[in-house]
Amino acid sequence: MKTGSIYELEGRVPLKQAIPLGIQHVLAMFLGNVSPLIIVCGLLDIPLETKSMLIQNSMFVAGIATLIQLYPFFRVGSGLPVVMGTSSGFIGTQNAIGATYGYSAIMGASLVGAVLEMVLGFFIKPLRKLFPPIVTSLVVISIGLSLLPVGIKYFAGGAGSADFGSPKHLIVGTVVILVIIVLQNFTKGFIKTSAILIGIIVGYILSIVMGMVDFTAVKEASWISLPKPFAMGFEFRLDAIISMAIMYIATTVETIGDISAIAVGGLDREATDKELSGGVVADGVSSFIAAIFGVAPNTSFSQNVGLVAVTKVVNKFVIMTGAVFLILAGFFPKLSAVLSVMPQSVLGGAAVIMFAMIFVSGLLSLFREKLDGRNGLIVALAIGIGVGIGNVPEALAQLPTWVSNIFAQNGIIMTFVIATILNLVLPKDKVENKAVSV
Repeated sequence: MKTGSIYELEGRVPLKQAIPLGIQHVLAMFLGNVSPLIIVCGLLDIPLETKSMLIQNSMFVAGIATLIQLYPFFRVGSGLPVVMGTSSGFIGTQNAIGATYGYSAIMGASLVGAVLEMVLGFFIKPLRKLFPPIVTSLVVISIGLSLLPVGIKYFAGGAGSADFGSPKHLIVGTVVILVIIVLQNFTKGFIKTSAILIGIIVGYILSIVMGMVDFTAVKEASWISLPKPFAMGFEFRLDAIISMAIMYIATTVETIGDISAIAVGGLDREATDKELSGGVVADGVSSFIAAIFGVAPNTSFSQNVGLVAVTKVVNKFVIMTGAVFLILAGFFPKLSAVLSVMPQSVLGGAAVIMFAMIFVSGLLSLFREKLDGRNGLIVALAIGIGVGIGNVPEALAQLPTWVSNIFAQNGIIMTFVIATILNLVLPKDKVENKAVSV
């Protein structure tokens, strides 16, 4: 491999440069990668030992998925500096499926949905026309809005916990938020980029000092262990598969947006159809592998897209060092255990900010569109009905069970479906020339 620059896509960069910059990408996504799994396991009361194993698997899978994106084979992979990880967009859907059928049904639906996304990847051109920014923006907004209650519950200590809403949880969560705010606004470079992770570390230390952490699971965890495939099993339920498939379509739209943003922000050009197609197919392949290891679907990480846009560091070798770090982390269960015993309020402080920023990013994208009569109506109905029913699921309680399971438990899906249909059927607004009477 020829020598290259950190600002060039191809070429080898000296390890003394590549490793710190690669780990910086890991730091930017590390929390985002494990938090969806921690949240879903908490909502479904997954045993601590199993949760630690799944966290270990999630790090391993994220590393493999990132390598697939970086170095394409056949038509799989974008060949761009795309960092992959566990998607937070599926949390609501997973919770709804898990509450009804259990974790194995989540994995069965994920497996089938991954195959669907692979197929979608080969039809990128028509997809780009079907899902314009007005639709993708609303999907992102809906994801942020649907996750905010989850973040608040964690901020207060975790729904169902005996000390939910206690002062110690609120103090820890608030400290995490304050640290992130200070670092984001009054520091630069590496510290600013790692503000969320540093906030989590500070909050974790504070929770230990306050006697909120039991390290028994860490002591019992082994130092080295291989990631475990097929540990959670598969159950295939039609309504769960439909629900997950719709989310996979929404994720496809997000991935198209992330890859486009990387090309524009990091390489100053538009993404090619080949790159978009390979990126979406890689999403599907990675999510298929994730399901085998009992992990939620993997997708491109928007926070790393932002990091590329700010630093302009696009070298694939640099990103590869971060991917290798993630893979190695997947072989050390004690690290997974340390994360699994972390109080929920520590994660909640960061989650509130992260989930709210997802909403803000969707809002910024939406504001780039002309919110005329047609687009304004799409926004109003998609958010009004989609998010509204997501917050009041009993509104569909008298309909068939499968309808309720698909649409009532997750406002994201309802928002996506309404926005897509309205965008297809509503006529474009026409600018009419007004004649002036003399």
